[in-house]
Amino acid sequence: MKAVRPRSVLVVDDDPMIRAVVRTVLEADDLVVTEAADGATALAAIAEASTRPAVVVLDVMMPITDGIEVCRQIDTSVVPVLMLTAKDDPATERACLEAGATAFLGKPFSAIELLDAVEALVGVPL
Repeated sequence: MKAVRPRSVLVVDDDPMIRAVVRTVLEADDLVVTEAADGATALAAIAEASTRPAVVVLDVMMPITDGIEVCRQIDTSVVPVLMLTAKDDPATERACLEAGATAFLGKPFSAIELLDAVEALVGVPL
């Protein structure tokens, strides 16, 4: 599970408007963005070497399988995960980090906050 696409980000959120906002911000800085509306689709993309992103931006509150459970199933030593949530409180942040998340960002967020967080995970200045 080592092959990752450089400067690629998988945005996982059940809300298409949030996915669109994140996509717009990241693509403006030349990142390649793919989207998933649910955890199962995200996990399939991560498992497939040809579609494995460099970073996952993952919503916490999703139906069926929430982001925390999805994060537990990702090898974050290979694919770092930035958790996004409207539940911006210490307990949720702790739960995300305990699930293996690499970073945490509360909603609403600014474009600069999002880019800074993704930049830190990609490891290359945007």
